[in-house]
Amino acid sequence: MSVTLKDFYADWCGPCKTQDPILEEMEEDWDGVEFEKIDVDEHQDVANEYQVRSIPTIVVENDDGVVERFVGVTQRDDLEDALEEAGA
Repeated sequence: MSVTLKDFYADWCGPCKTQDPILEEMEEDWDGVEFEKIDVDEHQDVANEYQVRSIPTIVVENDDGVVERFVGVTQRDDLEDALEEAGA
C-alpha cells in the first residue's frame, strides 16, 4: 500500500516555516512514504480538490483515500500516528 503525506503551504506562511523542519526530519526516517510539498499559490486547483482553507494543511492518504488531515502546525508524534494508521 502506498502512503503519501501532502504538505499544503505557501512561502509567505509563518506557521508553514515552523512545520518544515518537522517534515524534513520525518522524510529522512520514513523511507516508504512519499512526501509532497504543494504550494497553494501555484497549485490552487489541487488545494481546492483537497478543500484546503487554511495553511499549513497536511493530508495523509493511502490507496483507499484520505486517512487523516491536520490544519495548523502539527507535532511529529501525531503525524507518525497517522502514517502508521495509513499503513506505512
